[in-house]
Amino acid sequence: MLCFARRVEGKMSLRSVRSVVAGQPPATAARSVTVLEAALLMKAQDKGALLVVEGSRLIGIFTERDALFRVIAAGRDPASTTLSEVMTPQPQTIGPGEPFVNALRIMHKHGFRHLPVVEHGRPLGVVSARDALDDDLYDLRVDLVQRGDERD
Repeated sequence: MLCFARRVEGKMSLRSVRSVVAGQPPATAARSVTVLEAALLMKAQDKGALLVVEGSRLIGIFTERDALFRVIAAGRDPASTTLSEVMTPQPQTIGPGEPFVNALRIMHKHGFRHLPVVEHGRPLGVVSARDALDDDLYDLRVDLVQRGDERD
């Protein structure tokens, strides 16, 4: 079970974003890759998001939801549609030294499920809402209610 926080003697001990992505290199592709090729890569690597890179620099993100809503539901051909046409360009990112709970707050606030982790302009991985499980989701909800930032 991946947790972003653990209770230690009644206090919250926060895990870093780096610890969540450690040992999980991101799936990456160039903007010229087709959606079909990207989907096959994501399936092979069991990833829900793919980072679009130019050299080693992050330029976009492509997710399962993008494939569904921007390609399939829009009637586009996955074999001829490139990532540059349907990716989210210049996505919001988080640094690896941040607490994982901050990543969850960002995803919650902006309504997305994947957040690239970038250090010195280089993508290190992707944190996902799925990385928070069980008690941690409860802790986040309590935190959001206390902040008055709860979404319906």
